[in-house]
Amino acid sequence: MAVRVIVADDHPVVRTGVVMMLGTDPAIEVVAEAADGAEAIALALEHRPDLVVMDLQMPELDGVEATTRLQAEAPDIAVLILTTYDTDRAIVSAVEAGAVGYLLKDAPPDELLAAVRRAAAGSPVLAGPVAEKLEAARSAPAMPDLTARELDVLEALAAGGTNKGIAEQLFVSQATVKTHLIHIFQKLQVDDRTSAVARAVELGLVER
Repeated sequence: MAVRVIVADDHPVVRTGVVMMLGTDPAIEVVAEAADGAEAIALALEHRPDLVVMDLQMPELDGVEATTRLQAEAPDIAVLILTTYDTDRAIVSAVEAGAVGYLLKDAPPDELLAAVRRAAAGSPVLAGPVAEKLEAARSAPAMPDLTARELDVLEALAAGGTNKGIAEQLFVSQATVKTHLIHIFQKLQVDDRTSAVARAVELGLVER
């Protein structure tokens, strides 16, 4: 049986090109086209395809949110992201939303056709550069959730400030500075001021 596919992209020319490319494979049948994420969901629930080929940047509902909602309502329908965006955040967001694959629009036709067949079968599909970025993003240190005031204290600390100096600079008491430092140490998972600054520099929170 042919793989039943919906193509979702807000650019008509791009969408038509993808549909025509998929049409060259007799094992793939495009059952519907969508111009935005909301329409993609509605059509997917109506036609129950094997796969939705989803763009990321679309009006009404973007690809990540559309993927999230579709996976919640119809987890049996696979989603393959096809986009020009290869940033770490975009890749991680799409995969976390439930996309089984992530492919760039400059992929060769045979790679796209193979990706559609694999994704429809539930096999993960990641273009080489995308897989590398996903691995790097997943292995990167988690960014601590510091408050604006804690960041102020951290920046002053990195500049060599003492508790007294930081207190005067930020117009707070030394006791308040000490409390902020305790919280900063906990969030950065360090035990002293030097390690806190080193960790903050490593994460790009401050400049040495």
